[in-house]
Amino acid sequence: MARTSAVMAEFGRFYEQQYAVALFNSVRYEIEGGGNTQTQLLHRKEPLKNKSIFSGGLFQYLEESKKWRSRFLYVGDSYNISLYESKAVRVINCAGYRALTSMEEYLGLLNNSLGDTKAKSASAPFLKCPTQFPLILWHPYARHHYFCVMTEKEQKKWHAVFQDCVRHSNNGLSEECKVATPAFTDALRLYRQAKGHYGTWDMMCGNQAQILANLVMETLHPELKNLIVPRLKGKLQQRQKDWMLISDAVYRQVLSQTKTQHEALAQVCEMERPRLDSALRTDMDQIITSKEHVSGKIRALVSPRIEQLVRSKVQPYIHSILEALMEPTSRGFSEVRDILFRELVEVSKNTMNDSSREKLGEHMDKISMLAFHPVKMQNCYEKMEALNLEGLQQRCDVSSPSVFIQRAQILMRQQMDNAVHTFEQLVHQSLDGHSGEDLCKTIQRCQDRVLKKYDYDSSTVRKKFFREALLQIIIPYMLKQLSTSCSPDLPKFKELIFEDFSRFILVESIFEEAVLQSVSKDIMMAVKEAAVQRRHNLYRDSMVLTNSDPNLHLLGEDTIDWAGQFGGVKGETQGGEVTNRKRKQIVSMIQLDGVPLPYESCQEVPGVDGIPEENEGQREQDLETEKPVNPVQQVPIEKEPGSPESQHILAPHIFHWLFSVIYFKC
Repeated sequence: MARTSAVMAEFGRFYEQQYAVALFNSVRYEIEGGGNTQTQLLHRKEPLKNKSIFSGGLFQYLEESKKWRSRFLYVGDSYNISLYESKAVRVINCAGYRALTSMEEYLGLLNNSLGDTKAKSASAPFLKCPTQFPLILWHPYARHHYFCVMTEKEQKKWHAVFQDCVRHSNNGLSEECKVATPAFTDALRLYRQAKGHYGTWDMMCGNQAQILANLVMETLHPELKNLIVPRLKGKLQQRQKDWMLISDAVYRQVLSQTKTQHEALAQVCEMERPRLDSALRTDMDQIITSKEHVSGKIRALVSPRIEQLVRSKVQPYIHSILEALMEPTSRGFSEVRDILFRELVEVSKNTMNDSSREKLGEHMDKISMLAFHPVKMQNCYEKMEALNLEGLQQRCDVSSPSVFIQRAQILMRQQMDNAVHTFEQLVHQSLDGHSGEDLCKTIQRCQDRVLKKYDYDSSTVRKKFFREALLQIIIPYMLKQLSTSCSPDLPKFKELIFEDFSRFILVESIFEEAVLQSVSKDIMMAVKEAAVQRRHNLYRDSMVLTNSDPNLHLLGEDTIDWAGQFGGVKGETQGGEVTNRKRKQIVSMIQLDGVPLPYESCQEVPGVDGIPEENEGQREQDLETEKPVNPVQQVPIEKEPGSPESQHILAPHIFHWLFSVIYFKC
């Protein structure tokens, strides 16, 4: 499409500029010896290695045949949803989706997206759910997916899993890419600012191609709707279906183009990187001196205007914004601590009853994936859902609280996993030479140490989150307010920059740094005051954990195989290396009154890709021969072509963007 090419060309100009600036920041950061703050808890690199999240069966609505069919779903460590239709597999990437459990909520979103004045929230849907427990994956541009289950318990579990898939897919770009990621996010931000959009953006989710596709659709979608929707014929339900098919087809075409063009753009910048890096390291001192000279000139001009804006329209609101963020966030982290405490106490009690190494391995293996159990973590995540930024959404151009909700939820999961991993390492280190009685006491000591470390790290993580969230709310608002008065004066400062340094020094970036520095002091002070008052269990910045373990970080980063080491379960040997043939499933099967539901498939799934191997043919055969149990006879569940009976249901988650100056300095 011409629109996609035009957007990518304009975005590409911003990206090439910001790539050089991000490289300059990265090299300078490396030379000056910047580093991350030392944490108390350990962090592991691959917590989900040889693990899967959930698998099982449910009903899916097929739009092509207008029928409900029983399907097997598998959620692996990538958090993509793999949908198996016989031996074929279809993968759903959940970036940008919302997981719904109500047809009423879905209809409201559907009618809003259609923009039809005749549409009513009470309109009948174009599909009828055969049970009272639907599960819907909704996307503003892409295809929607419809599922249903038989019981409320199944619905809650699947909904928690789907929400975790969405949360993980919306978690932004990898922070390990110190140049490409800040270059991309800054280029995207500057592109949207050039179009008049300064605030947060809900569709900053997925990989680079998906984000750029959302960027194109942000302007293309309304235009298509105004052009096509009035020409659609038929009843409301048919117009809704036709519009969704058109939107999905356009989105897939745009996504294909943005993927190709972004890969080409990234390749050009990477090829240019060695030359830029060499120039930077040769002239770093001169570049820094030149930048400081220009910065002084710009600050002298804009500082009075910035300070006036901060005093009159920013400072009075910082504490209220902070309070709105602190309340639900701290409740969520407190719930994480409570769940962690209960699980660790359970391990201690079980060890007291049976202190054998086999039982210990069994209990530790069960707790090791606690952070990635979406059902057990759901209470923590729900605390954050109460975040209310009403009033800010108009004043500061905050699109919705979802940007901050999902980021806080990801941080909760990270802290839970860090705490569990640290507990595992401490227990594993202390195992040798202990009798049963000593082992129980050792576990309790490890528990106390981990909880203290969690309290400290949790406070540090929350304070950093509050600072970044405040910056993400306030800085775009200030840039928007200052754009009219300051932007026309900036081009004249380009004459002060040597041509050889012009790729690394941008006056716009210097201006944004001046805005950032003007408000950072007030934000830091507000967070510090909250910590001094010990509100929401925040530690003071000057507090040092007295029981610090200087040698703790010498322990391993890998996940301990408790079942293999202490439970007698050994992996297969391939090429001299021990491998696990089966992926252990984190979420257990669904049970009703202690008895598994019939035809349950929430079990360990053989094979590294989650595809059932030896039993796949048998499973298909079983599906065809078992009789369905469908107590809710609202809509008949159609049988597969050629099968004697209807099939029965198989019962069974960075910020979206931050400024590069925030990325490297906060």
